[in-house]
Amino acid sequence: MIKDHLEKMAQVLVHYSLAVQPGQLVLLTGDLEGMPLYDALYHQLILAGAHVTTQFISSRWEEIFYRYASQEQLSHLNPFVKEMTEKVHHRIRVIAPSNTRALSQVDPAKQALVSRARAPLLAKTLERSAKGELNWVVTLCPTQALAQEANMGWEDYAEFVFQAAFVTESDPIAELKALEAQQNKMIAFLESKKELHFKTPQGTDLRVSIDGMHWRNSCGRRNFPDGEVFTGPNLAAKDGGVNGVVRYTYPAILQNTVVEDVELVFEKGVVVKATAKRNEKFLKAMLQQDEGASRLGEIALGTNYNIQKFTHNILFDEKIGGTFHAALGMGYSETGNTNQSALHWDMICDLTQGGEVFVDGQLISSNGQFLIEGWPSRKHQTHKHPG
Repeated sequence: MIKDHLEKMAQVLVHYSLAVQPGQLVLLTGDLEGMPLYDALYHQLILAGAHVTTQFISSRWEEIFYRYASQEQLSHLNPFVKEMTEKVHHRIRVIAPSNTRALSQVDPAKQALVSRARAPLLAKTLERSAKGELNWVVTLCPTQALAQEANMGWEDYAEFVFQAAFVTESDPIAELKALEAQQNKMIAFLESKKELHFKTPQGTDLRVSIDGMHWRNSCGRRNFPDGEVFTGPNLAAKDGGVNGVVRYTYPAILQNTVVEDVELVFEKGVVVKATAKRNEKFLKAMLQQDEGASRLGEIALGTNYNIQKFTHNILFDEKIGGTFHAALGMGYSETGNTNQSALHWDMICDLTQGGEVFVDGQLISSNGQFLIEGWPSRKHQTHKHPG
Protein backbone atom coordinates (compact mmCIF):
# COMPACT_ATOMS: atom_id res chain seq x y z
CA MET A 1 0.00 0.00 0.00
CA ILE A 2 2.82 2.44 0.89
CA LYS A 3 4.53 1.74 -2.44
CA ASP A 4 1.23 2.44 -4.24
CA HIS A 5 0.83 5.76 -2.42
CA LEU A 6 4.41 6.77 -3.29
CA GLU A 7 3.74 5.99 -6.94
CA LYS A 8 0.57 8.11 -6.81
CA MET A 9 2.54 10.94 -5.17
CA ALA A 10 5.08 10.76 -7.97
CA GLN A 11 2.34 10.93 -10.61
CA VAL A 12 0.83 14.02 -9.00
CA LEU A 13 4.22 15.72 -8.62
CA VAL A 14 5.34 15.09 -12.19
CA HIS A 15 2.07 15.65 -14.04
CA TYR A 16 0.17 18.14 -11.81
CA SER A 17 2.71 20.03 -9.71
CA LEU A 18 5.29 20.49 -12.47
CA ALA A 19 3.52 19.41 -15.69
CA VAL A 20 6.81 18.04 -17.03
CA GLN A 21 7.11 17.96 -20.82
CA PRO A 22 9.31 15.78 -23.08
CA GLY A 23 12.86 17.08 -23.46
CA GLN A 24 12.87 19.22 -20.32
CA LEU A 25 15.71 19.17 -17.78
CA VAL A 26 14.70 17.97 -14.30
CA LEU A 27 16.84 17.97 -11.16
CA LEU A 28 16.03 15.45 -8.42
CA THR A 29 17.67 16.54 -5.18
CA GLY A 30 17.45 15.89 -1.46
CA ASP A 31 18.25 13.34 1.24
CA LEU A 32 19.50 9.87 0.33
CA GLU A 33 16.92 8.26 2.63
CA GLY A 34 14.21 9.26 0.16
CA MET A 35 15.16 6.56 -2.35
CA PRO A 36 11.71 4.85 -2.34
CA LEU A 37 10.16 8.11 -3.59
CA TYR A 38 13.07 8.82 -5.94
CA ASP A 39 12.45 5.45 -7.60
CA ALA A 40 8.81 6.36 -8.24
CA LEU A 41 9.70 9.89 -9.39
CA TYR A 42 12.43 8.68 -11.74
CA HIS A 43 10.00 6.18 -13.24
CA GLN A 44 7.38 8.87 -13.88
CA LEU A 45 9.93 11.37 -15.22
CA ILE A 46 11.35 8.91 -17.73
CA LEU A 47 7.82 8.04 -18.87
CA ALA A 48 7.22 11.78 -19.30
CA GLY A 49 10.25 12.06 -21.62
CA ALA A 50 12.35 14.23 -19.28
CA HIS A 51 16.15 14.40 -19.00
CA VAL A 52 16.88 13.70 -15.34
CA THR A 53 19.90 14.56 -13.23
CA THR A 54 20.35 13.94 -9.51
CA GLN A 55 22.05 15.61 -6.55
CA PHE A 56 21.83 13.81 -3.21
CA ILE A 57 22.93 14.77 0.31
CA SER A 58 22.89 13.02 3.67
CA SER A 59 22.66 14.11 7.28
CA ARG A 60 26.07 12.54 7.90
CA TRP A 61 27.72 14.45 5.03
CA GLU A 62 26.31 17.72 6.34
CA GLU A 63 27.66 16.93 9.79
CA ILE A 64 31.12 16.22 8.35
CA PHE A 65 31.04 19.40 6.29
CA TYR A 66 30.24 21.72 9.19
CA ARG A 67 32.68 19.97 11.52
CA TYR A 68 35.72 19.93 9.23
CA ALA A 69 35.24 22.49 6.44
CA SER A 70 37.59 25.48 6.31
CA GLN A 71 36.40 29.08 6.10
CA GLU A 72 37.08 28.97 2.36
CA GLN A 73 34.98 25.81 1.96
CA LEU A 74 32.13 27.20 4.06
CA SER A 75 31.94 30.34 1.91
CA HIS A 76 32.35 28.51 -1.42
CA LEU A 77 29.56 28.61 -3.99
CA ASN A 78 29.64 25.39 -6.01
CA PRO A 79 29.76 26.37 -9.73
CA PHE A 80 28.09 23.11 -10.79
CA VAL A 81 25.12 23.77 -8.51
CA LYS A 82 25.04 27.37 -9.76
CA GLU A 83 24.93 26.10 -13.36
CA MET A 84 22.05 23.72 -12.59
CA THR A 85 20.13 26.50 -10.84
CA GLU A 86 20.45 28.62 -13.98
CA LYS A 87 19.59 25.89 -16.51
CA VAL A 88 17.12 23.27 -15.24
CA HIS A 89 13.43 23.59 -16.10
CA HIS A 90 12.16 21.75 -13.02
CA ARG A 91 13.53 20.89 -9.60
CA ILE A 92 12.08 18.34 -7.19
CA ARG A 93 13.51 18.41 -3.68
CA VAL A 94 12.76 15.49 -1.37
CA ILE A 95 13.02 15.90 2.40
CA ALA A 96 13.99 12.57 3.95
CA PRO A 97 16.62 12.97 6.69
CA SER A 98 18.12 10.10 8.62
CA ASN A 99 18.93 12.44 11.54
CA THR A 100 16.89 15.59 12.13
CA ARG A 101 19.38 16.85 14.73
CA ALA A 102 22.55 16.48 12.68
CA LEU A 103 23.32 20.20 12.79
CA SER A 104 22.00 21.04 16.24
CA GLN A 105 25.49 21.54 17.71
CA VAL A 106 26.92 23.49 14.78
CA ASP A 107 28.20 27.01 15.46
CA PRO A 108 25.45 29.41 14.23
CA ALA A 109 28.17 31.64 12.74
CA LYS A 110 29.19 28.81 10.42
CA GLN A 111 25.61 28.27 9.34
CA ALA A 112 25.16 31.99 8.71
CA LEU A 113 28.34 32.00 6.59
CA VAL A 114 27.08 29.12 4.45
CA SER A 115 23.67 30.78 4.16
CA ARG A 116 25.25 34.01 2.89
CA ALA A 117 27.44 32.13 0.40
CA ARG A 118 24.43 30.33 -1.07
CA ALA A 119 22.18 33.40 -1.13
CA PRO A 120 22.70 33.89 -4.91
CA LEU A 121 21.22 30.42 -5.50
CA LEU A 122 18.07 31.33 -3.57
CA ALA A 123 17.82 34.67 -5.34
CA LYS A 124 18.27 33.07 -8.78
CA THR A 125 15.70 30.38 -7.98
CA LEU A 126 13.13 32.99 -6.98
CA GLU A 127 13.97 35.19 -9.97
CA ARG A 128 13.61 32.37 -12.51
CA SER A 129 10.49 31.11 -10.76
CA ALA A 130 8.87 34.55 -10.94
CA LYS A 131 9.66 34.69 -14.67
CA GLY A 132 8.18 31.24 -15.28
CA GLU A 133 11.55 29.82 -16.32
CA LEU A 134 11.83 27.37 -13.43
CA ASN A 135 9.23 25.19 -11.75
CA TRP A 136 10.15 23.74 -8.40
CA VAL A 137 8.42 21.65 -5.78
CA VAL A 138 9.44 20.47 -2.32
CA THR A 139 8.04 17.21 -1.00
CA LEU A 140 8.76 14.56 1.61
CA CYS A 141 9.37 10.84 1.87
CA PRO A 142 8.49 9.31 5.25
CA THR A 143 11.54 8.17 7.25
CA GLN A 144 12.03 6.77 10.73
CA ALA A 145 13.68 10.04 11.81
CA LEU A 146 10.72 12.13 10.65
CA ALA A 147 8.28 9.74 12.33
CA GLN A 148 10.20 10.07 15.60
CA GLU A 149 10.17 13.87 15.26
CA ALA A 150 6.39 13.71 14.96
CA ASN A 151 6.11 11.31 17.94
CA MET A 152 4.55 8.69 15.69
CA GLY A 153 5.27 5.18 14.49
CA TRP A 154 6.59 4.98 10.93
CA GLU A 155 3.46 3.47 9.36
CA ASP A 156 1.19 5.91 11.19
CA TYR A 157 3.40 8.77 10.05
CA ALA A 158 3.38 7.54 6.45
CA GLU A 159 -0.43 7.43 6.54
CA PHE A 160 -0.46 10.97 7.97
CA VAL A 161 1.75 12.15 5.10
CA PHE A 162 -0.38 10.51 2.43
CA GLN A 163 -3.63 11.88 3.85
CA ALA A 164 -2.16 15.39 4.12
CA ALA A 165 -1.23 15.11 0.44
CA PHE A 166 -4.67 13.70 -0.54
CA VAL A 167 -3.06 10.64 -2.18
CA THR A 168 -5.31 8.34 -0.11
CA GLU A 169 -8.17 9.75 -2.20
CA SER A 170 -9.21 8.15 -5.48
CA ASP A 171 -8.46 11.41 -7.33
CA PRO A 172 -5.89 13.54 -5.46
CA ILE A 173 -5.66 16.05 -8.30
CA ALA A 174 -9.41 16.73 -8.02
CA GLU A 175 -8.93 17.34 -4.27
CA LEU A 176 -6.10 19.78 -4.97
CA LYS A 177 -8.15 21.61 -7.59
CA ALA A 178 -11.05 21.93 -5.12
CA LEU A 179 -8.66 23.43 -2.56
CA GLU A 180 -7.32 25.75 -5.24
CA ALA A 181 -10.86 27.00 -5.97
CA GLN A 182 -11.52 27.68 -2.27
CA GLN A 183 -8.25 29.54 -1.94
CA ASN A 184 -9.01 31.57 -5.06
CA LYS A 185 -12.09 32.86 -3.23
CA MET A 186 -9.86 33.93 -0.35
CA ILE A 187 -7.49 35.72 -2.69
CA ALA A 188 -10.33 37.53 -4.48
CA PHE A 189 -11.36 38.92 -1.09
CA LEU A 190 -7.87 39.69 0.23
CA GLU A 191 -6.26 41.19 -2.86
CA SER A 192 -7.72 44.68 -2.42
CA LYS A 193 -7.30 44.89 1.36
CA LYS A 194 -4.83 47.05 3.27
CA GLU A 195 -4.05 45.50 6.66
CA LEU A 196 -3.96 42.16 8.47
CA HIS A 197 -4.24 42.15 12.25
CA PHE A 198 -3.42 38.99 14.23
CA LYS A 199 -4.36 38.63 17.92
CA THR A 200 -4.02 35.68 20.29
CA PRO A 201 -4.50 35.30 24.06
CA GLN A 202 -0.90 34.04 24.18
CA GLY A 203 0.51 37.50 23.41
CA THR A 204 0.46 38.06 19.65
CA ASP A 205 -0.79 41.48 18.56
CA LEU A 206 0.66 42.07 15.13
CA ARG A 207 -0.36 44.44 12.34
CA VAL A 208 0.89 43.81 8.80
CA SER A 209 0.40 46.16 5.85
CA ILE A 210 -0.70 44.32 2.69
CA ASP A 211 -1.67 47.48 0.82
CA GLY A 212 -0.85 47.05 -2.86
CA MET A 213 0.54 43.53 -2.38
CA HIS A 214 -0.43 40.44 -4.35
CA TRP A 215 -1.67 37.14 -2.91
CA ARG A 216 -0.62 33.74 -4.23
CA ASN A 217 -2.43 30.39 -4.18
CA SER A 218 -0.32 27.52 -2.86
CA CYS A 219 -2.15 24.34 -3.79
CA GLY A 220 0.40 21.64 -4.58
CA ARG A 221 2.54 23.22 -7.26
CA ARG A 222 5.37 24.44 -5.03
CA ASN A 223 4.95 22.42 -1.85
CA PHE A 224 3.49 18.94 -1.63
CA PRO A 225 1.47 18.50 0.53
CA ASP A 226 0.13 22.02 0.46
CA GLY A 227 -2.56 24.42 1.58
CA GLU A 228 -1.92 28.14 2.12
CA VAL A 229 -2.44 31.57 0.65
CA PHE A 230 0.47 33.97 1.02
CA THR A 231 1.68 37.45 0.24
CA GLY A 232 4.41 39.74 1.51
CA PRO A 233 4.23 42.75 3.82
CA ASN A 234 4.42 46.17 2.21
CA LEU A 235 7.72 47.25 3.73
CA ALA A 236 7.49 50.59 1.89
CA ALA A 237 4.44 51.59 3.93
CA LYS A 238 4.79 54.72 6.07
CA ASP A 239 4.82 52.65 9.26
CA GLY A 240 7.32 50.16 7.83
CA GLY A 241 4.66 47.57 7.11
CA VAL A 242 4.98 45.42 10.24
CA ASN A 243 4.38 46.54 13.82
CA GLY A 244 3.62 44.86 17.11
CA VAL A 245 4.41 41.57 18.79
CA VAL A 246 4.22 38.00 17.55
CA ARG A 247 4.60 35.10 19.93
CA TYR A 248 5.03 31.88 18.01
CA THR A 249 3.14 28.93 19.42
CA TYR A 250 5.23 26.23 17.83
CA PRO A 251 9.02 25.78 17.81
CA ALA A 252 10.81 27.55 14.95
CA ILE A 253 13.13 25.14 13.17
CA LEU A 254 15.94 26.03 10.79
CA GLN A 255 18.88 23.93 9.65
CA ASN A 256 17.84 21.20 12.11
CA THR A 257 18.07 23.66 15.02
CA VAL A 258 14.97 23.99 17.23
CA VAL A 259 14.25 27.43 18.69
CA GLU A 260 11.44 27.43 21.25
CA ASP A 261 9.08 30.13 22.53
CA VAL A 262 10.14 32.75 20.00
CA GLU A 263 8.84 36.26 20.57
CA LEU A 264 9.59 39.05 18.11
CA VAL A 265 8.83 42.74 18.52
CA PHE A 266 8.55 44.76 15.30
CA GLU A 267 8.80 48.51 14.95
CA LYS A 268 8.54 50.12 11.51
CA GLY A 269 9.08 46.80 9.78
CA VAL A 270 12.19 45.72 11.68
CA VAL A 271 12.69 43.27 14.55
CA VAL A 272 13.84 45.40 17.50
CA LYS A 273 13.69 42.64 20.11
CA ALA A 274 14.02 38.87 19.74
CA THR A 275 13.81 36.37 22.57
CA ALA A 276 13.55 32.59 22.88
CA LYS A 277 13.66 30.11 25.74
CA ARG A 278 15.83 27.72 23.76
CA ASN A 279 18.61 28.52 21.23
CA GLU A 280 18.17 32.28 21.50
CA LYS A 281 21.80 32.71 20.41
CA PHE A 282 21.04 30.93 17.14
CA LEU A 283 17.91 33.06 16.60
CA LYS A 284 19.87 36.29 17.02
CA ALA A 285 22.72 35.08 14.79
CA MET A 286 20.27 34.34 11.98
CA LEU A 287 18.62 37.76 12.38
CA GLN A 288 21.98 39.53 12.23
CA GLN A 289 23.40 37.80 9.14
CA ASP A 290 22.27 40.60 6.80
CA GLU A 291 20.01 43.66 6.75
CA GLY A 292 16.99 41.85 5.34
CA ALA A 293 17.05 39.02 7.87
CA SER A 294 15.31 41.12 10.52
CA ARG A 295 12.38 41.99 8.23
CA LEU A 296 9.43 39.90 7.04
CA GLY A 297 9.37 38.60 3.49
CA GLU A 298 6.15 36.60 3.69
CA ILE A 299 2.85 36.41 5.58
CA ALA A 300 0.48 33.48 5.05
CA LEU A 301 -2.65 31.68 6.22
CA GLY A 302 -2.66 27.87 6.60
CA THR A 303 -5.67 26.13 5.01
CA ASN A 304 -5.06 22.35 5.06
CA TYR A 305 -7.42 20.98 7.72
CA ASN A 306 -6.16 17.45 7.00
CA ILE A 307 -3.09 18.61 8.92
CA GLN A 308 -3.94 19.18 12.59
CA LYS A 309 -0.78 17.90 14.26
CA PHE A 310 2.54 19.73 14.64
CA THR A 311 5.27 17.42 13.36
CA HIS A 312 8.43 19.55 13.58
CA ASN A 313 8.51 19.75 9.79
CA ILE A 314 7.82 23.09 8.14
CA LEU A 315 6.52 21.50 4.93
CA PHE A 316 3.50 20.28 6.89
CA ASP A 317 3.37 22.58 9.87
CA GLU A 318 3.03 25.87 7.96
CA LYS A 319 -0.03 24.40 6.20
CA ILE A 320 -1.91 23.47 9.39
CA GLY A 321 -5.51 24.64 9.03
CA GLY A 322 -6.09 27.34 11.63
CA THR A 323 -2.59 28.87 11.72
CA PHE A 324 -0.70 31.75 10.21
CA HIS A 325 2.99 31.92 9.50
CA ALA A 326 5.44 34.68 8.74
CA ALA A 327 8.87 34.31 7.18
CA LEU A 328 11.86 36.36 8.20
CA GLY A 329 14.13 37.29 5.32
CA MET A 330 13.81 36.82 1.57
CA GLY A 331 10.43 37.74 0.08
CA TYR A 332 8.76 36.51 -3.09
CA SER A 333 8.96 39.14 -5.81
CA GLU A 334 5.66 38.04 -7.36
CA THR A 335 3.87 39.22 -4.20
CA GLY A 336 5.41 42.69 -4.47
CA ASN A 337 7.66 42.22 -1.44
CA THR A 338 11.16 43.54 -2.10
CA ASN A 339 13.05 42.16 0.91
CA GLN A 340 16.45 40.65 0.07
CA SER A 341 18.23 38.25 2.42
CA ALA A 342 20.12 34.97 2.58
CA LEU A 343 17.49 33.92 5.12
CA HIS A 344 13.96 32.63 4.60
CA TRP A 345 12.68 31.29 7.91
CA ASP A 346 9.00 30.43 8.37
CA MET A 347 7.61 30.60 11.90
CA ILE A 348 4.12 29.39 12.81
CA CYS A 349 1.46 30.74 15.17
CA ASP A 350 -1.57 28.67 16.22
CA LEU A 351 -4.93 30.43 16.07
CA THR A 352 -7.14 27.62 17.37
CA GLN A 353 -6.86 28.63 21.05
CA GLY A 354 -8.72 31.92 20.93
CA GLY A 355 -6.85 33.51 18.01
CA GLU A 356 -8.43 36.09 15.75
CA VAL A 357 -7.56 37.50 12.33
CA PHE A 358 -8.91 40.84 11.16
CA VAL A 359 -8.68 42.30 7.67
CA ASP A 360 -9.25 46.06 7.56
CA GLY A 361 -11.10 45.68 10.85
CA GLN A 362 -13.33 42.78 9.72
CA LEU A 363 -13.03 39.53 11.65
CA ILE A 364 -12.32 36.76 9.11
CA SER A 365 -11.04 33.97 11.38
CA SER A 366 -11.86 32.95 14.94
CA ASN A 367 -10.36 30.01 16.84
CA GLY A 368 -8.70 28.81 13.66
CA GLN A 369 -11.90 28.69 11.59
CA PHE A 370 -12.54 30.98 8.63
CA LEU A 371 -15.84 32.82 8.88
CA ILE A 372 -16.48 33.40 5.19
CA GLU A 373 -18.54 30.90 3.19
CA GLY A 374 -16.66 28.96 0.53
CA TRP A 375 -13.24 29.28 2.19
CA PRO A 376 -11.38 26.13 3.34
CA SER A 377 -12.81 24.57 6.47
CA ARG A 378 -12.61 21.48 8.63
CA LYS A 379 -16.04 20.33 7.45
CA HIS A 380 -14.71 20.12 3.87
CA GLN A 381 -11.60 18.18 4.89
CA THR A 382 -12.67 15.50 7.34
CA HIS A 383 -10.22 12.66 6.75
CA LYS A 384 -8.98 11.09 9.96
CA HIS A 385 -5.29 10.77 10.68
CA PRO A 386 -3.24 9.35 13.56
CA GLY A 387 -2.41 11.53 16.53
